Amino acid sequence: MKKVLGVDIGGTKIRMGIVDADGTVHVDETIPTITPLYPYLEEQVLSMMARYPEISAIGIGTRGMVDAENGIITFETATLPGWQGTHVKSQLEKATGLRVEVNNDANCAALAEATIGAAKGIRRVVCLTVGTGLGGGFVFDNIVMNGAHGGAGEVGHMTLYPRGYACTCGRLGCNEQYVSGTALNRMIAEKNLLDSNGILMKSHDLFDSAKAGDEVAKSIISTFVSDFASVISTIQAALDMDVVVIGGGVADSSEYWWNDLLEALQPLLLKPLELKKAVFGNEAGMLGAAMLVQENVTVKA
Repeated sequence: MKKVLGVDIGGTKIRMGIVDADGTVHVDETIPTITPLYPYLEEQVLSMMARYPEISAIGIGTRGMVDAENGIITFETATLPGWQGTHVKSQLEKATGLRVEVNNDANCAALAEATIGAAKGIRRVVCLTVGTGLGGGFVFDNIVMNGAHGGAGEVGHMTLYPRGYACTCGRLGCNEQYVSGTALNRMIAEKNLLDSNGILMKSHDLFDSAKAGDEVAKSIISTFVSDFASVISTIQAALDMDVVVIGGGVADSSEYWWNDLLEALQPLLLKPLELKKAVFGNEAGMLGAAMLVQENVTVKA
């Protein structure tokens, strides 16, 4: 069975795994992210190839926006200085002699869920990652939808409330200002919701507080759920997907709000829609990066 190298590049660490077509991980290593990034990445990939000569192709998932067709990083913040503008695909293919594909990390996570995870065997898949922000990825017929500039799937930056809260992207009222861990923390601060020690509560404590009967906590979660349902229904109106897979740190607490989300969503849906919980956690990016270069996946703009 074909074994490939999947590389997930984050702001502080890089995860590298040797993975086969069914998602079995044979080697899994984590190294720190060091800048300048490209020469370091090439060095680490060549080291993996020397130790594991069975590697037949390389998939890279990374922060930022990616021109997936050409494997170029088109946008990245100062978190990875010098990474923006890097021609990863052409340089790494020249250095390794292997096929290389590059894509955004959220798209890679979506690809993992669509091909070997919660939505395996389903044609039209939208994955939403609810963490510090709100990320997304669209995978139709095992094809990652990248868009003309690598910006498809940026659901966190669709507008939910015009003239709403300022977003880090510079616009107002974006989805992730209402559906994310950051949004929950903002609402907690606005309500001055304190924990048992008199300290401002964190989002991960909110759900336990609501379960214990705190009415303020319940109202925050109700607002979050209502906004999340609106986000999903809007995406459905544009894409008419078969399924939405939901993952991320906030989704780890979905046992507290999942049924409420299903209930809030029903009157907003234009067509039937299935919701599933993601099966992969932190390994989703690495697995999806590996799937970029498996034979059952097509990568194009």
